[in-house]
Amino acid sequence: MRANKLPTEEIKRDPAAFTDRMTADGRFGRTAEAGRYRLVISRACPWAHRVVMTRRLMGLERAVSLAVTDPRQEIIEGDPHWVFTEETGSPGGVDPVLGIHALREAYLARDPGYDGGVSVPGLVDTRSGHLVTNDFDRLSLDLATEWEGLVREGAPDLYPEGLREEIEEIGARVYRDLNNGVYRAGFAPDQRRYDDAVAAVFACLDDLEERLADRRYLVGDSVTMADIRLFATLVRFDAAYHGHFKCNIRKLTEYPALWAYARDLFQTPGFGDTTDLDHVRIHYYWVHEGINPTRIVAAGPDPRGWLTPHHREELGGSPFGEGTAPGPVPEEERVPAIG
Repeated sequence: MRANKLPTEEIKRDPAAFTDRMTADGRFGRTAEAGRYRLVISRACPWAHRVVMTRRLMGLERAVSLAVTDPRQEIIEGDPHWVFTEETGSPGGVDPVLGIHALREAYLARDPGYDGGVSVPGLVDTRSGHLVTNDFDRLSLDLATEWEGLVREGAPDLYPEGLREEIEEIGARVYRDLNNGVYRAGFAPDQRRYDDAVAAVFACLDDLEERLADRRYLVGDSVTMADIRLFATLVRFDAAYHGHFKCNIRKLTEYPALWAYARDLFQTPGFGDTTDLDHVRIHYYWVHEGINPTRIVAAGPDPRGWLTPHHREELGGSPFGEGTAPGPVPEEERVPAIG
């Protein structure tokens, strides 16, 4: 499936093409090194957003530099590609560190014969220019657990050993029925598969509403990878998935507990300050011309609701557990303020 083509079959995600791992001890062949790697993302992409949130919460902004692509993909040899532009901070449409215009160049530098899809996030070795990994889930986990010595003082434990089984159990359901489920609905090739997908989306949201009615976070008493994975979809739900993907049985704002939970996270450092809702709307409505051939970008919803009181602190818990909040966002990485 290509974003600019009419869906003809159910969306199926290929496994990550490149899966190198970087750890402090280098046991997988690559060592986590400050300044060695550059993270290429789109602010629109929920999979990339997971990694960006983790990087910020762990205080790895100076260790792993960030490159932001344009929300509008460019057609190259018939396929839409993530590219760097003046609008997103790349003079002359070339990333100033990697010296490339399109992320696909890093894929091809790694494997000149590569002919698969190009996705974000992509972690690129700044020395060789080769793509290292596009495995968003493993990269998030490794940044949270395998970069000791480079993470900030006070970094939270996002993947506590005693909670990992529960985090993964919930994560599997959320991925199948919600994270990926909204795409299955949005790119459904026929009514039956749309109906199946959208029913699963809202069954999942209904269960999450019940779970979060009396607990502040999905697992445990502080933010974990479970919350990061869920937030990346929730923050895009009303802006893109409700209208563009036809997941319109209810809005997020119609779920009292989920909406308050999402606002609580949005107002927590690492979440809202890494979210660009303009990029979200522009990318989904402009790029997916197979399901939005006019490329008209929706005007709403009004994002100021994200800043309203949530009162979730009354449920107890602390966002960073025994850790502390991250410091200010680096100036060059700040997203537009709401309001």
